[in-house]
Amino acid sequence: MVKPDYIFESSWEVCNKVGGIYTVLSTRAKTLQEEFTDKIIFIGPDCWGDKKNPFFIQDDNLLAEWQKATSLKVKVGRWDIPGKPISILVDFAPFFAEKNTIYAKLWEDFQVDSLHAYGDYDEASMFSYAAGLVVESLYKFLKLENQKVIYQANEWMCGLGALYIKKNIPAIGTIFTTHATSIGRSIAGNNKPLYEYLWAYNGDQMAGELNMQAKHSIEKQTAWNVDCFTTVSDITATECKELMDKPVDVVLPNGFEDDFVPKGAEFTKKRNAARKALLKLANALTGSQFPEDTLIIGTSGRYEFRNKGIDVFIEAMNRLNYDEKLQKPVLAFIEVPAWVGDPRQDVLERLQKAKGLNTYDTPLELPMITHNLHNTLEDKVLNMMKSYGMWNRQEDKVKVIFIPSYLNGDDGILNMPYYDVIIGKDLSVYPSYYEPWGYTPLESIAFSVPCITTDLAGFGVWANTIKGAYSEIEDGVKTIRRTDYNYSEVADTIKDTVAKYSGFTPAQVKKCRTKASQLSKKALWKEFIKYYYQAYDFALRTKD
Repeated sequence: MVKPDYIFESSWEVCNKVGGIYTVLSTRAKTLQEEFTDKIIFIGPDCWGDKKNPFFIQDDNLLAEWQKATSLKVKVGRWDIPGKPISILVDFAPFFAEKNTIYAKLWEDFQVDSLHAYGDYDEASMFSYAAGLVVESLYKFLKLENQKVIYQANEWMCGLGALYIKKNIPAIGTIFTTHATSIGRSIAGNNKPLYEYLWAYNGDQMAGELNMQAKHSIEKQTAWNVDCFTTVSDITATECKELMDKPVDVVLPNGFEDDFVPKGAEFTKKRNAARKALLKLANALTGSQFPEDTLIIGTSGRYEFRNKGIDVFIEAMNRLNYDEKLQKPVLAFIEVPAWVGDPRQDVLERLQKAKGLNTYDTPLELPMITHNLHNTLEDKVLNMMKSYGMWNRQEDKVKVIFIPSYLNGDDGILNMPYYDVIIGKDLSVYPSYYEPWGYTPLESIAFSVPCITTDLAGFGVWANTIKGAYSEIEDGVKTIRRTDYNYSEVADTIKDTVAKYSGFTPAQVKKCRTKASQLSKKALWKEFIKYYYQAYDFALRTKD
């Protein structure tokens, strides 16, 4: 197997915590840094300007001579994550002035259609172009002509840079990883049936219909022209083949490191603190008295109402409220960042005055949301809950609370990071309709919190593969069969699974939580990094 001497990798989420790709890269970095010490270099956008980037430690002594020699505006330092790999943040703003020329060259060389660009396309493309220039500059400065060099670009947002490298430094082995196809996500998000008709969709045609021509074009042409085309799951591999007419060369499943999971007494301490905070918050909002054995469940992720299954989660919780088999009160949280405004002052006042978990016996107005929204009347979560009359009444066995803010430790209400919240839950639910992989269920089981997911998530398919059959909640993960049309069946299965879990004995719960934790160990990077070596080998062998 051919191993690289140098690896350059670019992503919009290098030192820039936006979504799941940040977790992919930041947890994998430690494993690669141990193998390629300081010869793995990450490239990200300098989008913090003069403000301090909390994820980046600047070090002007790193690559100091190159910094003096290059005309590019860069910051060099280390990503403040385990392994602390070298990272370069590049200022891409100067290239907007050359945008039309860059796009014209892109069309001339690779027939990428940028005419229909809108939204974040220009910003991402100028960063990608700048990242390509960084790699070209370092390649020449470090005299790597006789070295085996890899450049890996993540998502369509880094496609332009990969094509630039392919054109201008063809000796570099190029890898393109799509974490979700832009057109597949768009089809699903526009309430079109993706899976039954996947074989019949024409990606180019659908891109025109859904006004996705530019993103689809850069993604498709990058996939076709790099040395190695990759994605994160077998589900998305099928999608790539059908919508971009290009089979992937290697599937790169998303692993993680579990060093963020506390152990022993610290785990118990954090779990108790999380449960106390969540129950106290629920009482402040609803005025209900919650026993300490309340079943706390939740869902989280990006605000993709259908794709992430937020709609079916609400549906399931509404049905669960009337299920006679439910043996415990349920407190369900929806932790999805929305167009959030300020923390609610009435909630804050109650939390500050509260002396215990059950201080109040009357609900606040809108007892189902923690923050004010800029678009309350248009919010899909609130509208669905209101349409079902889900007002968190005293008599309701299931109460649903919407936390529409990033849980980064300073949301103004909980003020706890996401990992310090999830540890307090009993179950998590991620009933995705469109989910190439799915980090949230993997993070859940790492904290010994069993989860419910679907077979339209790469993670769910992987869990089934490990078992050799559909995974059940007793295995730590319940994988539900989901199609384009069985929404109601999925909601009922979630309802039934939660009701079933509510009746588990302490011994059954302990066994289930242990199984969840054990399953998470099978997805550590030490198990999955081999697939990256396969991709490096594939890309470099095309140069032989």
